Parts: sequence; structure tokens; C-alpha cells
Amino acid sequence: MSRFVSSTLGVPASGRVPRHVAIIMDGNGRWAKKRFMPRVAGHTRGVETVREMVRACLERGIGYLTLFAFSSENWRRPEEEVTLLMQLFVKALRHEVVKLDRNGVRLKVVGDLSRFDSGLRDMIAAAEEKTAGNDRLILTICANYGGRWDILQAANRLAQAEPEKAGQWQESDLAPYLSMHYAPEPDLFIRTGGEERVSNFLLWQLAYAEFYFTQTLWPEFNDEALDKAIASFQQRERRFGRTSEQLVADPHPPVSASCKADAKHSDLDA
Repeated sequence: MSRFVSSTLGVPASGRVPRHVAIIMDGNGRWAKKRFMPRVAGHTRGVETVREMVRACLERGIGYLTLFAFSSENWRRPEEEVTLLMQLFVKALRHEVVKLDRNGVRLKVVGDLSRFDSGLRDMIAAAEEKTAGNDRLILTICANYGGRWDILQAANRLAQAEPEKAGQWQESDLAPYLSMHYAPEPDLFIRTGGEERVSNFLLWQLAYAEFYFTQTLWPEFNDEALDKAIASFQQRERRFGRTSEQLVADPHPPVSASCKADAKHSDLDA
């Protein structure tokens, strides 16, 4: 049984510091173009920003950081760029996992990994195994991920597991099969680079997230930029369907038993 409450079935815990931050890291290519550099230089600098954000989240007590690294639609990019992105992913796994483990960070990679070559899949599995015991920060990298894919694969897995309940499935039946069943829903969603859309990212999980869009390109996103996003989050009134008056009267209502039972198989892929 999951210890996390669905935002549509109950009222999740909410504090001044977001427990879970999800980010679309946009603007690497434009950052490089502005400097008359190849696009890969922007992606390389973007990896450094990832390292900085991991440190910043640890310092601020954020428990979950989820990053959209490569979408299922990114295969449409030029072949050369896709190849370079895959090489960069391999390089990052080789050089960063030891540091993550040393700092108590657990790494999870979610998405349709079947399209990656076997060597990369093996590296991902080894990195996840090495960091599996850490809990200071859960860092999730979404790779070949799409929100629609996530919902569809969860529905297919549920249909295989519980065909006798077809037509009677509820949200709590599907939730354990989603790729990020091990994490609470994001409190704060950030997109860098000036675009204001979710681009097929965590469509199920962002139901009640607070959205923050910034013109800052990902390679330039730093501690100060993160703090601005958190400050904006702190100004939001998180009602989860209630009125402001209800929020003042009872900011932390009890969670019903039905709401607590939102993931019967919470350790499916942990």
C-alpha cells in the first residue's frame, strides 16, 4: 500500500518547501546557439545544471526531483543530435552515479527503455541497483518517456493482472502500474526556456501541481532561479478542490481509508 495520497482522492500533505519538483529542462540548444556553439555544447552544459540542481534540492530538503531528459517525441530530432544525446547519457551514468550514491541520492530512470541498446539498459539497471538503498533524494530521469505512453502501459498491465475486474477499475487500481508509483505527485512543475506547455510530461501526475514557467534557459538555471520558483510556489493557495474558507478552518483534513488504498502493489518496480 502506498503512503502517498492521490490529489484527486484526498488532500495530500503540502508544506512551504515542495516535496516533489518536476522539471522540463528546455533551452539547451538555444543557449548554445546564442554563443555560436553546436547544440551538443548546450546539452553538455545542461548536465552540469542537473548536478547543481541535485545539490540545491538536497540543501533545501526537497525529497524528489524528476527531470524530463528525453521524450518519446525527441526521436524526431536529427539523427546526429539523438546519437550525441545517447552518448551524453552514457557518459553521465559513468561519471555521476558514484557521486549520487556518495550523497545519498537514489537514481530511477523511467520510460520505454526497450528502444535503448542493451549496453545502455544494463548501465541504467546497474546504476539503479547501486543507489537503491539511498533516500535523501529520489532523482528520476524520464527517458524515452511520454505521459500518454505511461497511462497506456499502466492500463495494459492492469488489464493483464486483473482482467476479471474490467469495467470496474478505479483510479486506485491503475495507480500502482504508473511508472512513478513510488513517488508522491509533483507539488511544483517547472519549465525553463520560455515555453508554456507540458509537452506530454507526467500527464497523470501533474493533476494538482503548481506550474511555474521561466524564460531562463536550462544551462543558466541556478540556485537563485530555483528559489524564485519556490517563492512563487509559496504564494499559491493549494485548495485541492476546496474553498479558501475550508482551507483556513481545516488545512490538514484526515485521509479516508479509501484514499489511503491508492496503490496495492507499491513496490512493483521499486
